[in-house]
Amino acid sequence: MKYTELGTTGWKVSRVCLGTMTWGSQNDEKQGHAQLDYALERGINFIDTAEMYSSPPRAETYGATETIIGTWLKNRSDRD
Repeated sequence: MKYTELGTTGWKVSRVCLGTMTWGSQNDEKQGHAQLDYALERGINFIDTAEMYSSPPRAETYGATETIIGTWLKNRSDRD
């Protein structure tokens, strides 16, 4: 995996970014966690989220992508 500096933060992020637009609508939490595991195993450490995700935005899926990422992070023991 190739990495690049994120602005002036000093952080190195993967040049490939994992998109989360369908999480909570087309993909459930289990699928989101599997996609995060797959990405991390391949060196991807850059995750795209946005206020409008899940898409199309609906009240019942508002914040679903962040919730899925949060539960995945909470269950990981290998975080830095």
